[in-house]
Amino acid sequence: MSLRFRLNLLVTMLSLAFLLAAGVVLVRDTKDSIRERVEAATRVTVQLLDTVIVSSAMNPSLGPTHYVLQDFLKSLGYVRSSRIELYDYFNAPLYMSPQSTFKSEVDPPAWFVKLVAPKVEVVTRRIRYGSLIITSSAEGSIREAWSGFHQLILIGVGFFVLLNLLVYVLLSHALRPVQHILRAINQIEQGDLTTRLPSFSLPEFDRIGSSLNQMAVSLDAERQLEENRQLTQLIQAHIEDERRSLARELHDELGQYVTAIKTFAVAIVNKSRDKAPDIESSAQTIVAAANHIYDGMHNIIRQLRPAAMDNMGLVETLRDMVAGYQSQHPDIAIQLQVSGQFRPLGENLNINVYRIVQEGVNNAIKHAQAKSITVALQAQTEGLLLQITDDGVGMQMCSVDQSQHFGLLGMRERVQALHGQFKVMSLEERVNGTTLEVRLPLIPSSIE
Repeated sequence: MSLRFRLNLLVTMLSLAFLLAAGVVLVRDTKDSIRERVEAATRVTVQLLDTVIVSSAMNPSLGPTHYVLQDFLKSLGYVRSSRIELYDYFNAPLYMSPQSTFKSEVDPPAWFVKLVAPKVEVVTRRIRYGSLIITSSAEGSIREAWSGFHQLILIGVGFFVLLNLLVYVLLSHALRPVQHILRAINQIEQGDLTTRLPSFSLPEFDRIGSSLNQMAVSLDAERQLEENRQLTQLIQAHIEDERRSLARELHDELGQYVTAIKTFAVAIVNKSRDKAPDIESSAQTIVAAANHIYDGMHNIIRQLRPAAMDNMGLVETLRDMVAGYQSQHPDIAIQLQVSGQFRPLGENLNINVYRIVQEGVNNAIKHAQAKSITVALQAQTEGLLLQITDDGVGMQMCSVDQSQHFGLLGMRERVQALHGQFKVMSLEERVNGTTLEVRLPLIPSSIE
């Protein structure tokens, strides 16, 4: 059932209720008016005829009372709202008043007569040599009332039809924007986020159109953002694949060459130790350089792809990373705090958490001038909670453009790609230092 039909039906029902109420009031007033009119006419008629009867009785010379009344009634003729009957001593009719001819062309329906007809009143007078019967009659008044009531019915029906036509036309015009709005909503539902609504003359519909346009813009931006996140996640996955492949190549290919160089250099040292001290010294230099290259290569491999990730899982890999940072920066207290029980979380989640911790600790070491860095990882029922806290110089978050800080931006994108929450707290929320807080949702089976 459409809105226009409902509103039109509502107006129709209200109009019918109004007409019905007006009809009830009008019928009631008409009935009261007819009753009072008939009662008044009957009283006047009875008083008049009583006067004639009394006068006849007091003046016997005028003749018998029934003949006097007969002559008077014949000269009187029709009396409105009363029917007069005169009978002699033997109940033979002497006089019958004529029928009312007032609005005789009007024929009111039986239901109307039943509604407005007053109670019939009969007055009987016993006279010498006969009887007089006066009966109230509302036929003329009813025909007169029906004539006016019928005209009002025609006017009311005409007004009712005209009102409904006007309401239908006005609603059709006023609700025309609804069709545009519904069509736009359907197009947006089907994925066409370029749909826009024009301005409408009615302020309510115009606000709806503006809100719908703004929603379409927001949805389009959100879809593009989600597409960008998916693209970023895909790029990060390819980067991790390339890092894994490069780490494997470095370990397998370059590692073998460096090991071979070191082996050959050691052999030269052993053979030239007594015979050629200069050659032995050069060979020792080659061995030291090979060891340095080997250590640097392993550091690069660890940065590209932590080997412990595939074998020992996320927590042990983080311990290994924190231990590496601690050995490289002995003047900074770096510690890892882990709570909760972990099941395998999946390679995608593992590597993203690892990269977030790696980036966060690097930022604290390079920029925070911190003396203490704490990495806290907690397995909760609803997910993972990661906090990286330092006691460094902190930063004014209100004046920092995070879109220009690629470290923060990269961590935020990783977290949002995993449908998590990323928050940076510094100075405003803390006395000093900075805290990175990351919340990541997990499948319930991932945590014991």
